[in-house]
Amino acid sequence: MWGDAGCARPALIHQALDPYLHETALSLTMVFRMSGHGEATGRYRERNSTADRALDILTAFSEDRPVMSGNELAERLGVARSTAYRYLQSLTSSRFLEEAPGGGFRLGLRVLEIARVARRSFGLSAAALPVMVELADSVQHTVLLTRRVGNVVVCVERVEISSGPVRISYEPGSTLPINAGASAFALLAWSPEADARAALQASELVRFTPNTVTDVDAVMARLQRIREDGHAVSRAELDRDVLGVAAPIRDDHNRVVAAVSVAAFESRVPKAAEVDLIERVTDAAAKISERMALLSG
Repeated sequence: MWGDAGCARPALIHQALDPYLHETALSLTMVFRMSGHGEATGRYRERNSTADRALDILTAFSEDRPVMSGNELAERLGVARSTAYRYLQSLTSSRFLEEAPGGGFRLGLRVLEIARVARRSFGLSAAALPVMVELADSVQHTVLLTRRVGNVVVCVERVEISSGPVRISYEPGSTLPINAGASAFALLAWSPEADARAALQASELVRFTPNTVTDVDAVMARLQRIREDGHAVSRAELDRDVLGVAAPIRDDHNRVVAAVSVAAFESRVPKAAEVDLIERVTDAAAKISERMALLSG
């Protein structure tokens, strides 16, 4: 079941590794596998070995060894120098490595770019999770953290309560449509109007329930009301009997970069309790925004 706030399961287990290195290593693995390096399609084991060798090279560098020669890296990998230089040539052409002025190799600008993305993503989760746990405890409903990526909404983290007869379940890494659910509307509402309209026009606006809005002009009018209210509320628009309440999270430049939301079964939320739920979600968004500003400073 999706839910009108929408999201995927978060990784709440803290990594023993430096989180930036961990995220960067995962990104590098995916980039290298997707970039066409390795053997022909259908030979996964060879491609996986190539990715592993590439990561072995990249993680060989450290503060104590910022520059390494081709011979050193070949010895570290346990391969012939000709083999090591093929890896080095590929990594250099992809900007993961570069030749150092005094000879040898050092990490390239592409690694710095990926590390910056990983750091930004980690900052959002680090800022949001303590507040999300507090919010989930106070409202006794599932709490979600989402971001907009192009024409879809992606969940970053989820905190769900352990009590209750029924829980709203989501699959890790799932994406949501841009025209349904409180999270989607909260993220879209603070986008530039032309960008929001273009995203809606480029998307297939699927009707998930009788309450789903599928007309672009109707969505745009609703986004205006959401900006005026400062939050988004959806009722059974993505799943029947699911109430979603979402509020925008801003970075230190006051740009909306994410949304925090609550997904609850509408039958379990009395009408009189909605105002309090909205206040708690908007307060949580403000706290996360403040924490992000502190972490970035």
